[in-house]
Amino acid sequence: MTEIAHPRDVLDLIGHAQAQRDFLDAWTSGRMAHAWLLTGPKGIGKATLAYRIARFVLSGGGEGGVLFGGPPDTLAISASHPVVHQVSAQGHRDLKVVERGFTDDKKTKMRTEIVIDDVRKIGDLFHQTADAGWRVVLIDAADEMNRNAANAVLKILEEPPTKALILMVSHSPGRLLPTIRSRCRRLALNPLPQETICQLLARNRPDLTDAELTALANLGEGSLGKALALAAEGGLDLYRDLIGLLSALPRLDVPALHGFAERVGKNDADTAWRTVTELTVWWLARLVRAGGRQGRGMAEVVPGEAALMARLLAAASLDRWLDLWEKTGALFARTDAVNLDRKQALLTAFLAVERLPRA
Repeated sequence: MTEIAHPRDVLDLIGHAQAQRDFLDAWTSGRMAHAWLLTGPKGIGKATLAYRIARFVLSGGGEGGVLFGGPPDTLAISASHPVVHQVSAQGHRDLKVVERGFTDDKKTKMRTEIVIDDVRKIGDLFHQTADAGWRVVLIDAADEMNRNAANAVLKILEEPPTKALILMVSHSPGRLLPTIRSRCRRLALNPLPQETICQLLARNRPDLTDAELTALANLGEGSLGKALALAAEGGLDLYRDLIGLLSALPRLDVPALHGFAERVGKNDADTAWRTVTELTVWWLARLVRAGGRQGRGMAEVVPGEAALMARLLAAASLDRWLDLWEKTGALFARTDAVNLDRKQALLTAFLAVERLPRA
């Protein structure tokens, strides 16, 4: 299995041509915004684009600046450029990457949020003289900043140093302070087309069949990161198991359900638990969306899925399925938050699906 490359090591970026063009136009116009907010669903290439922009700027705007007497027409720089190696090795002195830190010295567990100590490195960068004229900060992801960290970043945005560029990756920009959003220029990235996801999946996972590539692309919904994670975690097989259980409705196969919940709910099955709960909530949301569109435009991940949804939607009103989706998400979140019994939580969720048409 091919290891998934970190965005700082990825030089090629497929898609998002308009976002790249928008940044280049700003660069060549000489009216560069000092802060950029890269938005869109998780896993579609926002961090990859942020690192691509950082390398471009730190290299002086392409291969040493203006090419052949004219402005650069691409953000790409040569793989042999020193900046590429410095960024990949996390050793470029004019680039600071702000991410969630670790809770312990052994670096075994990451914090759940970006704290003010993680943000202080920005001040260290801006108090030093830049090697290449520009200093770049990359925050991945800005949504994860707590209030103190966000306020510290806001102070920098209010009085940015000269030739300072702040790139903020954001999966959910609505979670950011409005005053931060208002001080950034937004680059909105859209989900990738299915054919592009299949192409990139095949490049990273040549062991997958065409049918598996298509199914994972549908599960990923335009996010290569999500599709790759599901492939690595056995998400497609777990999804097939999930749909197989639901296909027995209106009466669940209780022994099969108990076996599934026992396997996924084990204390040492964290990955399977996370994958199944996320897929369950996602499938219920998909069911609600299908009901709102009367099933139009929904691509099946596994055969028979559309017929199953149609049967369930005919058995209960859309608002009741919407309520169940919200309650299921809350149940799984509460199970994680206070360490409830995972098996029992899964049983409760699936049995609620069975009971809904009869309630």
